[in-house]
Amino acid sequence: MIKRGDYQGKPVISLMRKEDDKFPFTFGLAKAKLILENIEEIKAFVAEAEQAK
Repeated sequence: MIKRGDYQGKPVISLMRKEDDKFPFTFGLAKAKLILENIEEIKAFVAEAEQAK
């Protein structure tokens, strides 16, 4: 589930496992851009970590 909002007048997005998630992963534009710039490395990290299980 995704929720959009604002924090101190700036846009943020929250990623939640379920609607009443106590600890959503919330970030703004700068971190969103950083994630997109490094998406391939993040995908590689997930694949490696899942193989190590």
